[in-house]
Order: sequence, then structure tokens, then C-alpha cells
Amino acid sequence: MQAISLTLRRTREVSFANKIILALGMAVLTGALAQVRLFLPWTPVPVTCQTFSVLLAGIILGSCWGGLSQIIYVVLGVAGIPWFNNATGGYSVIMGPTGGYLLGFILAALFIGHVFDNYKWSRGFYQMLGIMVFANFILIYLPGIAQLSIWLYLFKGTPLNLVQVLYAGVMPFIAGDMIKIISAVLIARAIIPK
Repeated sequence: MQAISLTLRRTREVSFANKIILALGMAVLTGALAQVRLFLPWTPVPVTCQTFSVLLAGIILGSCWGGLSQIIYVVLGVAGIPWFNNATGGYSVIMGPTGGYLLGFILAALFIGHVFDNYKWSRGFYQMLGIMVFANFILIYLPGIAQLSIWLYLFKGTPLNLVQVLYAGVMPFIAGDMIKIISAVLIARAIIPK
């Protein structure tokens, strides 16, 4: 356990070039986990595992570099690297039904890294759980469902009420997200220096 904490501390002290490599590595992990997906017939938003790496990015790399890892993920995906869900890439993805979630990834990684870097009280199990629940269900989901509802209205001609938007963009994902959040908290507890 002490060796893992020391390793995490050292990731924060590496050179600028190595931090870029670590941020790129987290972006690649996010892209790889985006391919672990399950499509649901009633929503254009698939279930993926990528939020797990988003939560870990803030913990492992801190605020700036964790956020940068997700900026790299989004920018390179928009540039055409096919690492968004279903091996897609390009500008149309960020403008599509899942684009808001992708932007939320950046916010969540920045927030988690900032809190863990600056507030020692955040390192308890329940505190981490609360921080990650907030990051996941507020910082990722709010921009996600906002864009999803706009996209459904503009491209499908379907104005949805709040319950319908929540049914399409939040409720199917709650159980899986809680598993990812708890897993990320357990990993964080193991690697964050006390």
C-alpha cells in the first residue's frame, strides 16, 4: 500500500514531458473503455465504461493534468481518432447526442483533481464517494442531458419533458455508474497518500 502511494506521489513529480505522456495514457484508456459499450433501444446514449477512467484521471493526475487528459481525449476524437464509443470520431460526435457528456468528462476530471489535490478532508471513503457522485451525476450528466434534449428536439423533432430526458439520458446508467464510482473510490483509497 505504501509503495502504491509513493508511486502516485511520483506521478505528480515527473517531468513535463512525462506528464504529457501520462495525460495521453489516460486519454487512451478513456478511448479504450469507450469501446466497452451496450446500446439500449430507447436512447441514442450507450452504456460505456469510460466514466471510470474519467474519475481516475483526476485522482491519478491531479486537476490540471487529469483535465488535460480528457481535453486530449475530446480534441483528438474531434480531430478524427476513432476512439469515441463504437469506434467513431470527428466533429459530428461532439455535436451529436453524446457530445455534452464528453464535455462533462473534462469538468469532472478537473473538479475531482482539484478537490483531491487541495483538500485533505476529501480523502476519506465517504467524502470521495460524495465527490465522485457529484462529479458523475452533476458535472457529466447536466451538460450531457442538456445537449441530448437539444439534439433530440433539433434532429428528431421530439420535444421531451424532464422525465423523458432523464429516462433517455440518466436513469438507465445509474446502477452501472455507481459500480464504476465505487470501484474508482476503492482504487483511490488504495493509491492516494494519507
